[in-house]
Amino acid sequence: MGGVGIVRVSGSQLTALIKDVAVADLKPRIATVCLFRDFDGSAIDQGLAIYFPGPHSFTGEDVLELHGHGGPVVLDRLLNRIIQSGARLAEPGEFTERAFLNGKIDLTQAEAIADLIAARSEQATRGAMRVLNGELSGRIEPISSGLVHMRVQIEASIDFPDEEIEVHTIDALDRDLRQLSAQLESLIDLTQEGVALAQGMRVAIVGRPNAGKSSLLNALTGEDRAIVTATPGTTRDIVKEHINIDGLPVQLLDTAGLRDTRDPVEREGVKRARLQIEEADSVFWVVDSTAQNLDDALEDARRYLPDLERVTLVFNKVDLLANRREIQQSRVEAHSVIYISAKTGAGLSTLKAHLLKIAGISGAFDGRIVARRRHVVALQQALDYLVLAKARLPNSEEWELVAEDLRQAQGVLGTITGVVTTDDLLGEIFSSFCIGK
Repeated sequence: MGGVGIVRVSGSQLTALIKDVAVADLKPRIATVCLFRDFDGSAIDQGLAIYFPGPHSFTGEDVLELHGHGGPVVLDRLLNRIIQSGARLAEPGEFTERAFLNGKIDLTQAEAIADLIAARSEQATRGAMRVLNGELSGRIEPISSGLVHMRVQIEASIDFPDEEIEVHTIDALDRDLRQLSAQLESLIDLTQEGVALAQGMRVAIVGRPNAGKSSLLNALTGEDRAIVTATPGTTRDIVKEHINIDGLPVQLLDTAGLRDTRDPVEREGVKRARLQIEEADSVFWVVDSTAQNLDDALEDARRYLPDLERVTLVFNKVDLLANRREIQQSRVEAHSVIYISAKTGAGLSTLKAHLLKIAGISGAFDGRIVARRRHVVALQQALDYLVLAKARLPNSEEWELVAEDLRQAQGVLGTITGVVTTDDLLGEIFSSFCIGK
């Protein structure tokens, strides 16, 4: 329930609906105070009506917005009145989908609308707005145009095989390929950071009972969100908290201590902990540094964790060590090792910086764009095609294959902006939107 509720209608034949429902003479794009009336002429509500004639509207079609009071009964009456006049309820994301299909926005901008709504940090909202303003499309378009230019040259040479191909032509094409590849590599780095900015990270905090997992969660959130006692096995269920590290949204998952137990409740907690480990982007294996050395901790981690590549060994309680070791970050084999004290806060800044590094973040988020994993995949596929084309370029007999590689690369880029789409892709993207957007 809110102070104002909005009913939005998009489509053709809105003129009759406007005359039927709104008691006022509406002028385009001007908010007009009027009564909203029922079939018998009685007033449903009084509010503002705004008419946006197509194609100068969000969807590119005629759009009517009725701004009334936010009570659910009033809005339900108004919505039913509109439906009885011939409209239907919109599907999730249908307004944005119509804007895309009518050429008002491209697919990256459509996705940016959903990302803007779902943003969990100020940096994410700024990044989504950059994409909504066309920054991602603006970076892809020159690459696509460069591919078209190269295809024209190569296909012309294929069509006129009697013309001798000059050495400088091959050199120029090779140079163009290298430049386009470099632009793609830069854009891949940018979108990988954009995925982290939009989606954030899931970090599972795991380890033996009483290693200080809950204390670490409390220290990172700055609040007493998890129960901390000296009794092992206190945490039975998953405790989830969200934090923001320099613009990176992070979901922390405090889990039950991993050990063999006959307690059915604790065993269920261990089971749930294992599920969270599988789904997490990164895992903190928390170690009581007063009870275990590095070799013992590695042996424990190997026993309980199926994938050690995502694991960071976090040695807690260093403030209790008799010979206090240096608070630092190091590496053992493929694992990062960080020494902290959840009680005093020592080493937490190192741990946060480590998370940013894992996410692939270099520097601040200012100036970044939001992106989706499908963007990164498509850009990498396009780069792979360019690598193939470059390898084939010196052999003119393979230029038909080079032309096909470039065509495939261009097509993959088209799936990002929506030049090339499928019903499945559109269904997957717009089904994640809220209704009415």
